[in-house]
Amino acid sequence: MKSKLFATLVLVGLKAGTAYGQATVDPDLQAALAVNPTAQVIVTFNGSGAPQASALSLLQQLGITTGITMQALPIAGVIATAAQVDALAQNPAVRSLYINKQLDYNNYDDTNLTGVKRLRLDAQTTARNGGTPVSGRGIGVLINDSGVDGTHDDIKLGTHLVQNTLGSTNLNSKNSMLPVSYIEGVPNTDTNSGHGTHCAGTVGGNGARSAGKYEGVAPGASLLGYGSGGALLVLDAIGGFDYALTHQFQYNIRVISNSFGSTGKFNVNSPINVATKRCYDRGMVIVFAAGNSGPGADTHNPYAIAPWTISVGAGDRNGRLAGFSSRGVKGEQGTFVVDGETWTFKNEPVIVAPGVDVVSTRAVAPVSSLGAQQDAAVLTPGEVPFYTHSSGTSMACPHVAGVVALILEAKPSLNPAQVKELLMKTATNMPGLESWEVGAGYVNAFAAVDQAFRSSQFGTSVNAARTFNSSVNSLATDIPFTINFDPALTANNQRTFAVGAGTNSLQVKISSPGLLGETGNLTNLVLLDPAGKRYNSGTPLTFTLSTDRSVAVTSPVVGTWTVRVEGVRGVALPETVNGKITLQSPAGTTNLADIVGHPAEAAIKLAVTERLVDGLSKGFVPDANLTRLQLANYLLMGQGIRQFLPTTGARTFSDVSSLTDILLTESVAARGAAQRDRFHQFNGVMLPAAGGTFEPNGGVNRAALAYSLVQSLGFQQQALARNGKAVTVKVNEQTIPVDDAATIPAGLEGYVSVALDLNLINVFFSLTQGPYDLQPVLHATFKPAQSVTRADFAVIVTRTFDQYNALTQPSAARTATAATSPADVLATAETVAYPNPFSGSTTLSYYLNQEGPVSVEVYNTLGRKVQTLVAGTESAGQHQVKFDAGKLASGTYLLKVKTGELVSTKRVVLQ
Repeated sequence: MKSKLFATLVLVGLKAGTAYGQATVDPDLQAALAVNPTAQVIVTFNGSGAPQASALSLLQQLGITTGITMQALPIAGVIATAAQVDALAQNPAVRSLYINKQLDYNNYDDTNLTGVKRLRLDAQTTARNGGTPVSGRGIGVLINDSGVDGTHDDIKLGTHLVQNTLGSTNLNSKNSMLPVSYIEGVPNTDTNSGHGTHCAGTVGGNGARSAGKYEGVAPGASLLGYGSGGALLVLDAIGGFDYALTHQFQYNIRVISNSFGSTGKFNVNSPINVATKRCYDRGMVIVFAAGNSGPGADTHNPYAIAPWTISVGAGDRNGRLAGFSSRGVKGEQGTFVVDGETWTFKNEPVIVAPGVDVVSTRAVAPVSSLGAQQDAAVLTPGEVPFYTHSSGTSMACPHVAGVVALILEAKPSLNPAQVKELLMKTATNMPGLESWEVGAGYVNAFAAVDQAFRSSQFGTSVNAARTFNSSVNSLATDIPFTINFDPALTANNQRTFAVGAGTNSLQVKISSPGLLGETGNLTNLVLLDPAGKRYNSGTPLTFTLSTDRSVAVTSPVVGTWTVRVEGVRGVALPETVNGKITLQSPAGTTNLADIVGHPAEAAIKLAVTERLVDGLSKGFVPDANLTRLQLANYLLMGQGIRQFLPTTGARTFSDVSSLTDILLTESVAARGAAQRDRFHQFNGVMLPAAGGTFEPNGGVNRAALAYSLVQSLGFQQQALARNGKAVTVKVNEQTIPVDDAATIPAGLEGYVSVALDLNLINVFFSLTQGPYDLQPVLHATFKPAQSVTRADFAVIVTRTFDQYNALTQPSAARTATAATSPADVLATAETVAYPNPFSGSTTLSYYLNQEGPVSVEVYNTLGRKVQTLVAGTESAGQHQVKFDAGKLASGTYLLKVKTGELVSTKRVVLQ
């Protein structure tokens, strides 16, 4: 069975382009070709697998001769002209054409983001480490990969790279049963892909070619490269583990970084799982890439599921999960016995680390041509020959391997299980994501090393491990089915099933031992919704390595769905396919009885579902005032706030005493508290109370909340730039001053302005009209001193959640005045649903200040999307859309109007 390197060319953030001819053409590509004679183009062909000979012939016929093709995907990267792109767009064999976008991020940002750079500058940590910064010194890290280019000055063989080994396991070249042989001291073993060289630089490159700028996580570690020098097969990977076991004590190998994987179910008897368990038993920490098959469920690398490994998902530098990062399955776990010991595995990642557009060491050969555009945009001319960009969980895996080396330098006595627990206890929560997607959350190297040195009290704020007071529940209904698949009788290869109103999600899984034995049959699972929209189980080729396929759909539309089994490329064989449909539907709430009928009921349920807020011991208590300690708790829970304790051991606040409260208050008050503060340079996300105390039971007013929300999003500089300037809102091109702006505490007016601009918090409108005025006058007030109730916070925090995920930026054009666009401001004035309450259907009216992208979506009280009413570009002015709820259950729904920057909501009740 052939493994695959998780180093695919991943383009994150590409939006669907416009239809042009037969293919979809990226608007950015058209814009680039309007000013440049050529562009770097990603060509995606129809079908699956590598581009076929006919596709390559098409490129040659058009005169396209410069580029590369993928081995398992129908994709080519080429240099093309506008005329060639036009011709490709007209060809029915071409599915889409996208530009090879320039990207702004690199490894320098990554080591700042996770606290590695801050760790090296922390005086207390350095003192605890004998006077030298923590760097992974003395810890051997084996990069089990394609090989390493030890001629690169950042990872030079003989000094920093202590050994570089070529392991040949080509069975075709063997003519007798001999032990595997290793060739050590090879200067460059990475002659095929450059993948291992990139990973090695992330683990511990010393940044010699960039004056330290692009140094890796653990530049003091003893690096060892192991590779086959060519394509990586399972036997090659096992050779790496075998080498670690036979050379462990020579090089003090404590960590093995594995950026490869496969598909299929976890099996304890897999040879790779057997090898990793042996290394674990010998005290080595095994780190695996989670896989690049996301965002669907059940896409997890099976080698990373083993409970003695650390599975690493990929995030970006804004604290979000990368779309390509593989996920596990919610609630899926099991136990087994091996070597007389009972183990429990969970099908989910353990941690997330930077894996999007990572800059690290470039192999001398081969040199990637498709990375040139990004590299030239970010790197200096002197850096381009030595560094390059890459994306994938392959890049996240060595980052965590480097963090582990730092941890083990701080406390060498830790065993692999303790290292894994430490990483999870110190992680940063990722808003709106669950453990089956992200494990414990984003890696926090600063806190992890602090924990290793001092055994500090981290972990009580980690969502994956905590017990919540309130929840919105769901019920799973399983529907088994059987399909007697026959490629010659396509009509018999499908079944239908009903999806009722209120269904939150559905998942379909099939299992087919197949006539091809362990490799599985060449079939693909497809779902069709009532309108005929297809949901595939993934790239069909990957399923030649597995007997299982699955498709998951969130917020499925109501109606009759079809599950279908299809043959891949016409070579599938007849077989019996067994499957199971799982429907998740609402099943009430826990400890939320006191919100029934409350105006904020829907928002509270959404906030609880996304773990942005939690109830109290005796209900949610929606009308009680939000306390400062509750706010601190909820900021860590759902706003991407890092765990932090002063390394000096000192306490900032004397009026909190429990270990949990100390962690919460120190974290929100610390410099660099917000994950969005990549360089750890901004102030905390909560201001101290009077006299420097925290006042845990004190209330939170609207001005203080605006500060916390804006600071959590990393917009300190934008807010400070607006201090001293007028606070206004804009309605229908009319700028209206906030009447009570003078009552906003000094220094917070900029934060209020940004919060209004981003639709994080509302103003209050009123009309006045004198006896002789022809038109009423619209007034706006902010009420900065007004106390925030728990229900208020639930409503407000769901808006922040939208902006967190959208990476919405404050409007530079409205620096002095900005408030909100009409799509927000008019949520209480002109964004109207009538009738409301309603039965059958209602009409939503909304106003757009300018032409741009708009979506109108409907969410149920569980926070799940049930319908999309509008998705596209609309002109400025008044718009109406009908919400037909004839197939939905009675209850409360939220209508969300999203523009390019802002989100407004309208609560409606279906009778």
